[in-house]
Amino acid sequence: MENKNEEELSIIKVSSLCCIDLDNSDLHQSAALLKKACLDCGFFYVVNHGISEELKEEAFEQSKKFFALPFEEKMKVLRNEKYRGYAPFHDSLLDPKNQVRGDDKEGFTIGMEGPKDGLHWDKPFYGPNNWPNLDVLPGWRETMEKYYQEALRVCKSIAKIMALALDLDADYFDTPEMLGNPIADMVLFHYEGMSDPSKGIYACGAHSDFGMMSLLATDGVMGLQICKDKDAKSQKWEYIPSIKGAYIVNLGDLLERWSNGYFKSTLHRVLGNGQDRYSIPFFLKPSHDCIIECLPTCQSEYNNPKFPAIKCSTYISQRYKAAHAHLKKA
Repeated sequence: MENKNEEELSIIKVSSLCCIDLDNSDLHQSAALLKKACLDCGFFYVVNHGISEELKEEAFEQSKKFFALPFEEKMKVLRNEKYRGYAPFHDSLLDPKNQVRGDDKEGFTIGMEGPKDGLHWDKPFYGPNNWPNLDVLPGWRETMEKYYQEALRVCKSIAKIMALALDLDADYFDTPEMLGNPIADMVLFHYEGMSDPSKGIYACGAHSDFGMMSLLATDGVMGLQICKDKDAKSQKWEYIPSIKGAYIVNLGDLLERWSNGYFKSTLHRVLGNGQDRYSIPFFLKPSHDCIIECLPTCQSEYNNPKFPAIKCSTYISQRYKAAHAHLKKA
């Protein structure tokens, strides 16, 4: 367990992040700012993203309505084999070395849908969503589908700037085998309780995200912390505040592998303070069959690839199984 004094000190530490304007016509200027942010901590804000506050607020209201349902009603849409639907409290355990139980959060996952005769229907992370009953939550699905498409659009805009930051063409990731048919999951989260790191109790245990990037909206309740140097022996944690009108973006493990460790995925966690807290992260990953291997601009004669090539769905499956391994033991 971590030293309690360090935990108390972290309460007053608030991190300042770089802010990327997605409406900036100078993409190379934005790419330079993004590169700085990625080298600094792998977290940054985006503004002028085009998602209306009204749609965002409606998504949060609908999220709260779902989590306010009786437990029996939520269990009717329990997570299926495609990892779509409801996940109860303590379902995921992301930091088994430091956690005594699963995360103090419940969630609901929505993913990419397509026709049953589509190319990817039988893939592990592609297929039907597990929607709540229309009579119980009228208009819920429509709101979530609309917000999902907007979040996906923003992530693809960021991917263009990310490509430039990696000295690639802006459209490098915009191919069928990369982001043309992505594994893109939107998760509604509801956190409860009081975290106590000295006892191994967390709203969400320390972890790095699995995919390429994550786009995060929160309700403004503090709780998210990052550790800029995940390899440090004595980890230092800083709170990330939410800013009205801005989204928080962070890098994932697949981008770290793609960039040969040049851009690192960032360790983060959530500490509960006794308040209900809601968030909606959107996790962007490439297509199922995309081979994640060192990008051409991130290797040289003196800088060989540090990670073996791996298929996207294989890596994601490994990480999902690890996060839920405690359920099988129980």
